[in-house]
Amino acid sequence: MIEICNVTKSYGPLTVLHDVSLVIPEGKIMAIVGPSGAGKTTLLQIAGTLDRPDSGEVRFDGRDLFSLKDRKLSEFRNRNIGFVFQFHQLLPEFSALENVAMPALIAGKSRSAAFDEARALLDRLGLSHRLSHKPAELSGGEKQRTAIARALINSPRIVFADEPTGSLDSANRKEIQQTITRLREELGQTFVVVTHDRHMADTADTVVEMADGKIV
Repeated sequence: MIEICNVTKSYGPLTVLHDVSLVIPEGKIMAIVGPSGAGKTTLLQIAGTLDRPDSGEVRFDGRDLFSLKDRKLSEFRNRNIGFVFQFHQLLPEFSALENVAMPALIAGKSRSAAFDEARALLDRLGLSHRLSHKPAELSGGEKQRTAIARALINSPRIVFADEPTGSLDSANRKEIQQTITRLREELGQTFVVVTHDRHMADTADTVVEMADGKIV
């Protein structure tokens, strides 16, 4: 589905990615592992179009995404890519239901359709009793399941997850691992997961190891 072709990225004098190429298959879980500073998160951000490479291409179904203007790229990202972050990045002033519905509203869906889809996703993830709760009232695992629901609201082709279990205790880590695996099985959802958690990596179909800005 996604081809990362000869991508290089530097920040000032520091080269973070060195001529990296990678193919991400559809309907699979790919884990990207490696020590801190290996370039994992930078690679994920470029693959997810949150950052642009200095050189190289990211092709989605053969289309070079960085040939798009910023507005078109933002629209493409909203409709095709979901994101889950280590610290969930839920908006604290909004309920779980409102947080999940937000990307659908941004995409132009009606309020009723967006909220209906958000309810269905939260119910699927076992959170139907938490719809009106704000993030401060949710457990760590509940926050991440809410973040996963938000990532799925626009039926993206792929979800990028950056250390989704990194801030959780062992019970909640297992819960999130099982949730991602179940969504791959039930929905055919594609996931790319950056992780230090070897148990998370063990659930993946493919494990890619990075070191010093290169794929080992």
